[in-house]
Amino acid sequence: MQFLHTMVRIRDIAQSLEFYCDGLGLVETRRFENEKGRFTLIFLAAKEDADYARETRTKEIELTYNWDDEIYTGGRNFGHIAFRVADIYALCAHLQAQGITILRPPRDGRMAFVKSPDGISIELLQKGDPLPPAEPWASMENTGSW
Repeated sequence: MQFLHTMVRIRDIAQSLEFYCDGLGLVETRRFENEKGRFTLIFLAAKEDADYARETRTKEIELTYNWDDEIYTGGRNFGHIAFRVADIYALCAHLQAQGITILRPPRDGRMAFVKSPDGISIELLQKGDPLPPAEPWASMENTGSW
């Protein structure tokens, strides 16, 4: 068995690409538009996995945009998408500068949570050992749910 992708339905392509690409640093590996089915599929991968993802069509997130307006309701049964990051503090500061709320700050230098524009929980995990506790993260409270 081989992991291929996780599919997430989105309501706004530009807003979602700003979050996943500009915010998290993922890159688009391929795109498929189906006029008859009235949908667009956008596949993303981590920069480090992009060439491999293009070649094998694995290790991707599939953003599904249905052209007809539809309201999606999320369920806790989905859980979250997790990414290993080089510097959790730098990425959280970058996301915060983009106006993204850090729901579970990396107080421990190891783990944080944010949500996509469509309410998908994203877990960020520090690569290697946790970073030493640092402000403003060490004293920042949780916000909302993740």
